[in-house]
Amino acid sequence: MFASKSKSVLLMLLILTTALLGCSKSNSVQNSEAGAAQAEKTITVSWPRDIGTMNPHVYNPSQLIAQSMIYEPLVSYKEGGKLEPHLAESWDISKDGKEYTFKLRKNVKFSDGTPFNAAIVKKNFDAVMKNFKNHSWLGFINVLDKTEAVDENTFKLTLKAPYYPTIQELSVVRPVRFLGEAGFPDDGDTSKGVKKAVGTGPWMLSDYKKDEYAEFTRNPNYWGDKPKAGKIVIKVIPDGETRVLAFEKKELDLIYGEGVISLDAFKQLKASGKYETSLSEPIATREIVMNTTKDILSDLRVRLALQHGFNKQAMVDGITAGLEEKADNILPKNLPYTNMDVKPLEYNVDKAKAYLEEAGWKLPAGKTVREKDGKPLELELLYEKSDQVQKPMAETLQAEWGAIGVKLNIKSLEITEQVKRLKSADFDLYFWSSYGSPYDPHSFINIAAEKGFGISESLSSLPMKKDLDQQIKQAFVSTDESKRQQLYNSILKTLQEQASFLPISYIKKTAVCQKGVKGFVFPANRDDNPFFGLDIVKK
Repeated sequence: MFASKSKSVLLMLLILTTALLGCSKSNSVQNSEAGAAQAEKTITVSWPRDIGTMNPHVYNPSQLIAQSMIYEPLVSYKEGGKLEPHLAESWDISKDGKEYTFKLRKNVKFSDGTPFNAAIVKKNFDAVMKNFKNHSWLGFINVLDKTEAVDENTFKLTLKAPYYPTIQELSVVRPVRFLGEAGFPDDGDTSKGVKKAVGTGPWMLSDYKKDEYAEFTRNPNYWGDKPKAGKIVIKVIPDGETRVLAFEKKELDLIYGEGVISLDAFKQLKASGKYETSLSEPIATREIVMNTTKDILSDLRVRLALQHGFNKQAMVDGITAGLEEKADNILPKNLPYTNMDVKPLEYNVDKAKAYLEEAGWKLPAGKTVREKDGKPLELELLYEKSDQVQKPMAETLQAEWGAIGVKLNIKSLEITEQVKRLKSADFDLYFWSSYGSPYDPHSFINIAAEKGFGISESLSSLPMKKDLDQQIKQAFVSTDESKRQQLYNSILKTLQEQASFLPISYIKKTAVCQKGVKGFVFPANRDDNPFFGLDIVKK
């Protein structure tokens, strides 16, 4: 009887084991098939220019949207300005505000399988600091004294003086993200280039053809949750209209960015009902920098005349199809320390003409351009060639300022040439924008004081420039919140009253997705990529 029962039990166990093995094999096949299907999901987007060299420690031509796919920060900037752990699990700040100690996330690897640790963090900071003048627009770079790899998972920054925005600045896309050892040149100087793009991020560059496309696939060693799509393809399409046509032909799954298509085109795509469209909250101020070192623009009355001399509301309503909001402040009021009331410089042609008359710019009989001492009132405005909003705005300004006797020449430039002109302060008027999150307001006032980037130089003829620079320095080292607010009020009020920046509108990002694309969310960090949560339900 016992033997019979034993045989029965053994037979049942054999059947059960076989079934389980079959089930396991079936699940394994299903999981494999699901993984393969997921890997095949490709999101195709476009960008106006080549992604660049993917060097995390340099600027143009490397594109922020692509750099942020490969390289990660110690700290992430989230919605509402919240700063959260990323590659650093936690941090401590000394009472004097000079020492920052970071506990790094364990078991993080670069895409080539090598470990992320305090030594490689220090090596990246050393590379950045070899060329610190290139990065001094970041305020903490100017006061960084030393870096230490305390142990494998502990990294320490020591500052020469307190600098309150340090943690926030560590969330930016460049230059304080991390390249793996295999990417470093032999001499460690990344300003000259990198061997290859090796990061800890969720993506890695898998295929690339300059000025045509870049393909990114999942990083198999990524420490966090995996992206939903298996591949992101960025096609280089410089022209906005061509980009829209490619999207309508379903050659693109997503159009995303600032000025990548005209806002009229965005409105038409939305009205068609065929696509999913999104518009972000205001992210920065679209404005024009006036170079006060130029003879004509050194006169406050001329700057005020230009501010009063065009119908800002009509231009914003017309060119942005009412999607952007007219800007009266040089920084949006939803940022820290910026919620202050200012008197708008309203559209008033008579006032504009009166300022020019008072400044000695007269309109000779039979002429359309004002003159002073035989010299015409002629200015040049630079704008980015690929931007679909700046060009019509420049053309509008050309017409409206012409009505008050100002001859405006407008010139389009590729972004690299445009930046060169800015840094050398070789311009009269320059289309620009404030930095937005996570940079402002501290980066905005820092660059107003820090030389080498063109903005401080363009403001250098302001009579109170030295006092302004001193106030900016005080704001950064102040540990008194109310004192810091007072300093910001004074700094921003001075810049507003001096009319050295002409705010036009508050920039918004646009996104248009094919119906099958799900999971789109605008990143809180203006320069981050939006690809991580994207998925294709059907195509």
